[in-house]
Amino acid sequence: MQSNKLRMAIRATAAVAVFGVAGQASAVSFSAGDYDVSVYGYARMNASYDIDEDVALSTRSGSYADINTSGTSGADGHFGADAVQSRLGFKTVSPEGVSVTVEGDFRPGNLRLRHAFGEYNGVLMGQTWSNFNSFVGNTSTLDFDSLPGLAGLQGRVAQARYTTGPLSFSLEQPQSSIQNNTNEKDGMPAITARFEESQGGLSYSAALLAHQVGYDTGATDDDAFGFATFVAAKMALTDMITLQGTLTYTDGANSYLYRSGENFGAASAYVDGSGSVETISGYGGSVGAGINLGGGRSINIGYGYVEVDWDDAVDDGVGVGGESEKNQAVMANYQWTPVKNVMMGVEYQFLKRENVDGSDGDANRILFAAQYNF
Repeated sequence: MQSNKLRMAIRATAAVAVFGVAGQASAVSFSAGDYDVSVYGYARMNASYDIDEDVALSTRSGSYADINTSGTSGADGHFGADAVQSRLGFKTVSPEGVSVTVEGDFRPGNLRLRHAFGEYNGVLMGQTWSNFNSFVGNTSTLDFDSLPGLAGLQGRVAQARYTTGPLSFSLEQPQSSIQNNTNEKDGMPAITARFEESQGGLSYSAALLAHQVGYDTGATDDDAFGFATFVAAKMALTDMITLQGTLTYTDGANSYLYRSGENFGAASAYVDGSGSVETISGYGGSVGAGINLGGGRSINIGYGYVEVDWDDAVDDGVGVGGESEKNQAVMANYQWTPVKNVMMGVEYQFLKRENVDGSDGDANRILFAAQYNF
């Protein structure tokens, strides 16, 4: 019984992650000729109160880039609210079993494309969640950008993917950056492989990624290979309590180290004095617990941490003193579903950033969210 409940919970979690719905995923379904059509989405308001800083991005998520590390007092007492996380998606399935999904939201204030892909017999092409990505170990947070150290990119990219059972492989648009060079080039796609499965009371995922990091000025060029790997797991201890966590290691692929660097990905490499590309490594992880209180009420507590190793860049004289070396966060929330397809919640956050030069800063925040799904 517990195994079946866990499998149902994992599938629901995956649907929540794909649709971005913090509650039960739903859709308006109908037939158009021989096609099955679903329209889904939600309207959502996010509000934030920054107690001792002013670090809110659109969707009121906290920004590490805006944390004051100067040693002086930051701005305090800032309130803001928006509805740009609201979302609309369409899915069709043809009589031959070909499915097409197109989805958008309004972050940071205009309509943007989130998903646009087709899928048939395990072959997917288009833009959707990176295959180097998993939601299995994620703790539910009201902050749209969530904890640092989650598994993989936690973002959507153009890709070609093949899935067979628990295994999936992809060629993807690469994500990389070089610290002190503006002539970056992508010479090949990122290559990924992922395994995701559940057994008994445990669900787990592991993945590998390799890509090329390089530059070409026309006169000089160089490149290096970077790689990344993660593991993620969720365990149902009881019908009420789940524990989950993630671990990630990168070398030359810090764009895939979630919420590292200034906010979403540190540099993957730098160019030394001889013109050679030198990779930068990093690691991170998250841990959390979910407590189902019954009656549509839950409490979720999570901690995330990432660290980037800038030592070689410092030794080679690259100016990285103001770069973020360590990002961490604690998030705790209470969520309530008074009726089906309605969620309300409140969350406390503590964010901290430490730079290479030793300067640091932190921020305390309160979030509120209300979401209406269809």
